[in-house]
Amino acid sequence: MATVPTQLSQGRVVIVQADTEFGTVEFLKAVRKQSWRAVVGMRCNRKMQDGRHLKQLYRHANRGQQVYLAGDTQPLTVSWFWLKRAEGKRELRFVVSTHPYSGIYLVRLGRKRSCIEGFFKTSKHRFGLHRFGQTTKLGVYRWLIKSANCLSIGALD
Repeated sequence: MATVPTQLSQGRVVIVQADTEFGTVEFLKAVRKQSWRAVVGMRCNRKMQDGRHLKQLYRHANRGQQVYLAGDTQPLTVSWFWLKRAEGKRELRFVVSTHPYSGIYLVRLGRKRSCIEGFFKTSKHRFGLHRFGQTTKLGVYRWLIKSANCLSIGALD
């Protein structure tokens, strides 16, 4: 994020969508420092300042509620949704934002992020990128094509 030219983000609202692995307090602080907005998937066992886990909000709170994660002083807006998995199973997913979006809009962004993530995982294995990565010229070329496809899919929504 530090290498993004300021001309690209100047005068625009930048929304950084990230996977669960980026749900750290340090990442959220770095996004806030850039004055960007983060929409990040979050583990259900993530602790809040009051000692509860995010999963406990599912039945006892409203989507779009402001919460404080353990170790963070800034509020986050939280929402959740059920993601359809293979064989008719569903998985409860949590998504947080550094900007006070409505719960429904946050669900929409979270589902969109999950679709892009699913496309990356599927295409990675279909094109053999899980074997090559970016260590060869062909691997870098495949990664660029995959990234361009995901960018175009994201622009369609």
